[in-house]
Amino acid sequence: MPAVFPSRLRPLLQLSLLLSLSASPLLMSTSWADGAERRSYQVPAGNLSTALTRFAGLAGVNLSVDPALVSGRNSAGLSGEYGVEEGFTRLLLGSGLQLQPVGGNAYILVPAADGSSLELAPTSILGATGSSDADVFAGGQVARRGSQGLLGSKDFMETPFSMTTYTSEAVKNQQARTLGDLIASDPSVRATNPAGGRYEQFTIRGFSLFNSDVAYNGLYGVLPTYTIDMEMADRVDIIKGPSQLINGISPRGSVGGGINVVPKHATDKPITSLTTSYASNNQLGGAVDVGRRFGEDNQFGLRFNGVKQSGDTEWDHQRIDRDMAVLGLDFRGDRLRLSTDIGHTERDTDAPQERVQVAANAKVPNANDVRNNYAQPWSQARTKDTFGTVNGEFDVSDSVMVYGGVGARKSNHDFLRHAVSVTNDAGDFSVQPRDFTRDENVRTATAGVRNWFHTGPVSHEINLAASYFYMDFENGGARYAAGRSNLYDPVTTAKPGTPTRQDAKVYTENRFSGVALSDTLGFFDDRLLLTLGARWQRVKVDDWSDDVKGDTAYDEEKISPSGGILFKATDKLSLYANYMEGLSQGKIAPSTSVNEDEIFPPFISRQVEVGAKYDAGAYALTAAVFRIKQPAYETNATTRVFGPNGKRQNNGVELSMFGEPLKGFRLLGGVMYIDSELTHTTNGTFDGNRAPATPKYNVNLGAEWDVPTVQGLTLTGRGIYSSSQYLDQSNEKEIDSWERFDVGTRYAFKVDDKNITLRANIENVMDKRYWSSAGASDDSEPGLTLSTPRTYLLSATVDF
Repeated sequence: MPAVFPSRLRPLLQLSLLLSLSASPLLMSTSWADGAERRSYQVPAGNLSTALTRFAGLAGVNLSVDPALVSGRNSAGLSGEYGVEEGFTRLLLGSGLQLQPVGGNAYILVPAADGSSLELAPTSILGATGSSDADVFAGGQVARRGSQGLLGSKDFMETPFSMTTYTSEAVKNQQARTLGDLIASDPSVRATNPAGGRYEQFTIRGFSLFNSDVAYNGLYGVLPTYTIDMEMADRVDIIKGPSQLINGISPRGSVGGGINVVPKHATDKPITSLTTSYASNNQLGGAVDVGRRFGEDNQFGLRFNGVKQSGDTEWDHQRIDRDMAVLGLDFRGDRLRLSTDIGHTERDTDAPQERVQVAANAKVPNANDVRNNYAQPWSQARTKDTFGTVNGEFDVSDSVMVYGGVGARKSNHDFLRHAVSVTNDAGDFSVQPRDFTRDENVRTATAGVRNWFHTGPVSHEINLAASYFYMDFENGGARYAAGRSNLYDPVTTAKPGTPTRQDAKVYTENRFSGVALSDTLGFFDDRLLLTLGARWQRVKVDDWSDDVKGDTAYDEEKISPSGGILFKATDKLSLYANYMEGLSQGKIAPSTSVNEDEIFPPFISRQVEVGAKYDAGAYALTAAVFRIKQPAYETNATTRVFGPNGKRQNNGVELSMFGEPLKGFRLLGGVMYIDSELTHTTNGTFDGNRAPATPKYNVNLGAEWDVPTVQGLTLTGRGIYSSSQYLDQSNEKEIDSWERFDVGTRYAFKVDDKNITLRANIENVMDKRYWSSAGASDDSEPGLTLSTPRTYLLSATVDF
């Protein structure tokens, strides 16, 4: 063992052994459950015998079952609060069996008198293939349950941190083409790159989140690096705060939160859906979504999603062509559940926009005067990504489940670009063409075991998991002769010809590994849930420049503890608190700095959060107060050297609402307030200043109204607001606050048993020009992001 696990890891393994021993029947006390009481249960779908045995064990009752009665039968599982008999009845739906009490806390299983089990009103059920209708919260835009990696899938009311899960219905109705389109509904998340740029990037709670930090079914680094198409998503989980305990260290070390994309799998109902779409100026496209289940008890599933879209955007000489194909296969057996998802995406962008950098002696440009695309017509971005995952779960027994997943991605990226750095008040900038290539290879894996048991009146859910992530990438390229242009009156320069300088070929290898252990303890019929855990993490980075090994490589490890507590004050109100800590990969100096590609050591981030969640049935309200600390980084305005400079602390408050408070009227949105402060900067120069690129207020509010007099007609609207932001740590340059308004409508009807939905949205209906972001305060490439002009979106979907 010492040769395999570092000494710092041994406490985790010792604790795991102790908890496993405590699960032994010899050490467990007599059952405490009372059949008349209601408490929370989570029983996965699958083999009926396994589901009944697990439920009986959790409820603390005796159940006698004739194996012949349950042989070959499955159960949809259950999730929520039930009495004992109510829970058994839910598990037996459609089985032709019923429960019969035989005295005390003892039951037997017998055939139903009429050959069918009792039907109940719908409650929360989790099917083996993913989310079901009962998982969707009122209004259909948000799901009740979200994937939480190590901790499994849980209802938001039983989660001791802030989390929102958007449904595929929300994706379709917003006509979200990329992840950047979808996050426009969330006040805690902001896009920090132009929508027509080379890549998407975000902030959560004021800290950077790159696409490589977006997980795919819990696996990091598998999805495309630069842009993620939303047609592949069944759900999108957004978790606020450091989430290393849940999924391990992410490739770029996101601090403010994490995003997980759940792939689409076949449902019991056949799916055949065709969509045609239009986006201004002249983007035309089509999408297909086909799903089927086969075999005995629909054990095998197939789901295919394909997209083709191309054409000009609202920006002059800008064109985007994108292709996506994703195939999902799954198997659900009595004890075994398997799935594999394979995808390929390509995206070609002509004249992609860049962030606008502002020199020290220039004032902030007037965004309202930027009416034309300042990217050169010859600039382009070409990306190709091929990726795949395999995931599996196996019920070893009624109380033990093992699971695992592996993923891989191969990507080729080719850019011909130029930076936009305004040097004076007139908006002049130098056009320095750069040919930039990046090839990436990713391999990742995770494996774990989950164990449910009781020790006396205390329930336990033990999770032990290991993760591994490997990525190598090579950057190369060349520079060309410079030209001149202007932000307000762009000048077309000659297309690059002979290079004036070859860039060094930089090759980097990242290896992240970790082992995590957690225990969720339930007290007082699980009304009080306490989660304690820790993750050992190792970060190893090596780099070479023109085959010469760099001197900034490192190999470091750390144990990061985390914990959360949740109290169900009432059936509708949950109160929670958490402490989360994580190790993040060190920042990499950007191409705009003189120390380009320098790798900095890993750093630690810490969060404390308290909050409340209120579930009124038709709508839900959540509130959170948080504090996140981490080192601050900057590119010095004078020396152009990138590096750490002090620490930053974000104190914030989040309020959110979702659901259908009135029949036919739905709301989705919220408010985030952040007080961001710099401390311990060099010589105290910027101490007390506000961290750059961090607005005090973000506000989002979306509404939908079903017109009562016209069946199937819905009107939609959304408002988005961000307050002013500083560009740098000195707080001398500032961008104004901004607001954006979107409107839309959709009409659903039937023709010959075919469901047809027509959608029309207008984004930025006022056609306002503004700087939507000053980058991110912890970002390696700061700069201004220009808003997207008024955009028209039209689509027609036919479901056969």
